[in-house]
Order: sequence, then C-alpha cells, then structure tokens
Amino acid sequence: MSLQRRFILFLVVFLLSFPCYYSLPGKPNFNIVSKRIDKVGRSLASVKTVNVNHYGAKGDGSDATKAFKKAWKTACSSRGSILVVPKNKNYLLKPITFEGPCKFSITVQIHGTVRASGDRSAYRNDMTRWLVFENVHNLAVEGGGTINGNGKIWWENSCKVNDSLPSKDAPTALTFYNCKNLVVKNLKIKNAQKMHVSFEKCVGVQALDLKITAPEDSPNTDGIHVTSTQNIRISSSVIGTGDDCISIVNGSRKVLATGITCGPGHGISIGSLGSGNSEAHVSDITVNVATLLGTTNGVRIKTWQGGSGSASNIKFQNIKMHNVDNPIIIDQKYCDQDEPCKSQSRAVQVKNVLYQNIKGTSSSNEAIKLVCSDKFPCREIVFQGIDIQVGGKAAAKAVCNSNNAKVTEKGDVSPSCTT
Repeated sequence: MSLQRRFILFLVVFLLSFPCYYSLPGKPNFNIVSKRIDKVGRSLASVKTVNVNHYGAKGDGSDATKAFKKAWKTACSSRGSILVVPKNKNYLLKPITFEGPCKFSITVQIHGTVRASGDRSAYRNDMTRWLVFENVHNLAVEGGGTINGNGKIWWENSCKVNDSLPSKDAPTALTFYNCKNLVVKNLKIKNAQKMHVSFEKCVGVQALDLKITAPEDSPNTDGIHVTSTQNIRISSSVIGTGDDCISIVNGSRKVLATGITCGPGHGISIGSLGSGNSEAHVSDITVNVATLLGTTNGVRIKTWQGGSGSASNIKFQNIKMHNVDNPIIIDQKYCDQDEPCKSQSRAVQVKNVLYQNIKGTSSSNEAIKLVCSDKFPCREIVFQGIDIQVGGKAAAKAVCNSNNAKVTEKGDVSPSCTT
C-alpha cells in the first residue's frame, strides 16, 4: 500500500473515531470529510508516470528522439505528470523541443544519461539549440542524471580553435524559453556544444544543485546564461567551463546567484551589453557568496562602445578569489572581434555597483581595473572591505581613472582606487 493511501486510510479512521466529534452540538458532517478525502485521493491518483522506455526508447545509446517526443506528448496532455528517464540508461537525442503549454504541472526526472547526437547535419534546421523546453509553465527538471552535449566535434570546428575556419554557430545544450515557475535542480550538465544552460524570457526560476563542466579550452561554453529573464535564483552550483560560469545579459533583472563555485572559466559576468550599437538594460543583480578558482576574470561588467542603456543596482558580495586574473573589472570598451573596435562616444551606463567583502589572490598585478567611458562615466561605484593581493604576498594595483570612474571607498580597501 502506498504512503499516500495509508495516510488517507489513517485520516478516515481518525475522523470517525475521535470522541470530540461526538461531544460537539449536532452531528458532524462526515459527508464533507468524505468529499475532501475523495478529492485528495483523485488528485493523487491523477498524477501520471510516463516512462520513456514504454514509448520505444531502449536506453542502449541508440536514437531515442521519437520515443521522447511521444512520451512528452502524453505527459504534457495529462493532468499532472512525471516523465521519467530511467537510471543506468543512455539515450541519444537529436535536436528536440518539448513544447507547451501543458495541461497541468509537469516534472521531468532525468536519472540516466541523455547524450547529444554527434551528427552535425541533424542540426541543419536549427544550429543554435539542442534540448528546448518552450512555453512550459510549472515545470521541474531534476533527477541527478547527466545531460551530455557531446561538444568535442563542435569545438574542433570552431573558428576560435582554428582561425582558418569560418565563423559558425553551435547549439546551446539546454534552453528554457518563455517558461514560468520553473525549477531546474540536481543535474550534471557537461560538454555542451556551446552554452550549457540558457534561460530566455523566463519568469520565476530556481536553478540549484547543478554541476556544469567542460574543458577549460572549450570555446563559448558558458555555464548558465540569463537573458530577458526576471526573478531568477541560481544557487549551490559548481561550474567550470571554457567561458563565463554565469553570464547575465540584456533584459534581465532581479537575478540572484548565491553559493557558486566557479572555475575554470572566465568568471561571473554581466554582459556583454550593447553590441552592434544596441540598447541594453540589466538591473537588480546580486552575486552573494561565491568562490572563484583560477579564472581569467573574477566579477566583470562588460559593455561595447556605441551601445546605450544601463547596467544598474548591482551587488558583488562575500566573494573569495584564488589566483584569479582580473578579479574586479568594469570594461566599457569591451571588444571581442578580430578587427580593433572603433572609438565611439555612446556607451551603456554603468551605475550603482557595490563590491563588498571580496578577498583573495590575483594572478596579475592589477586586481581592480575600471575602464570606463569618457562621455558616460561609471557612477556610484562603491568598494567596501576589499583585500586582494598578488599571490598572497605582494600588494596588487588598482587602475581607475577618477575622471571617468566615480568611486567611493568604505573601510579597508586594498588595492585602493583613491590613493
């Protein structure tokens, strides 16, 4: 007998036998109780378990794309369902979109391994995405299993690895697009073709207990990418890739990252913003409690010349750095292209940024570097409780131009922008 049915039986016996009911004026209305118990029973019974193996998936490494599509169709059309990817099984998937809206809330439990097809021609209809959850509300994806992007073939054909090759796009391993009330937890995501996880136009997201890994030299393999997303909490996760551990870009606000271990990689970045003279806005971003290990940047804000908009209300707090290059950097003249970027007067405004209780070691002499715009200087930058040294011994430097970086220091700050 299931735990739920035992509980219901206990409740019935309890209500029928409790003497206080008989001492109350009038007779207790057991019909109401029965109706409520019946409702609970129907609710529990209505949760449908959908196992991908029952729809033709073998779990032996063979192509399971069709089976997953059939299983999703059943789960999404059910009134409350759990789609199960069994443990100790290996499923090969071509690009696939799990599309909503679904009839009710839905949970995807990945216990086994889902592996991307290594056939690049399978992506000819869309070279940018592999696994996609789109327009799904009240969704949980969990289970302790592994999502493997099988990215090596894509890295080898990247112009960033071989500059004789033309620039081509590559798929993001796991994309959540226009999802609301979303939980993604307890997953291992590795070797993405490009970005590992992307939250796009989502609202109300919890991403926790994720382990995201790729080789340090794998190109553009951001761990978690946040774009046009609001109210997202990223917590208790370990990320080590070939690019930003977390990247937060245009349209994102109310973002919290906490309990993050980052490295290797390019650190935790806001941006890039304003590329191609575009307008970009991010606000209310907090990174609180993080450890960065041997990353090429620590906490970074990067914007292109010629852009517009703002990056505001940003907090970097309680962060430990270990042998990090560029531990604290604002770069309003970011340029990630072969040709030198032209000097432009417009810029994305960076303002109201707090760096608090950041300690550790830098692998470069410049622990703080503020490269700010002449026309749109960095404003309301506050340093409080900063202690970063070179290799734990020598004093580090801060490179800050007081003409285009308006800095306030509180308490002990080393290195200092104001001395």
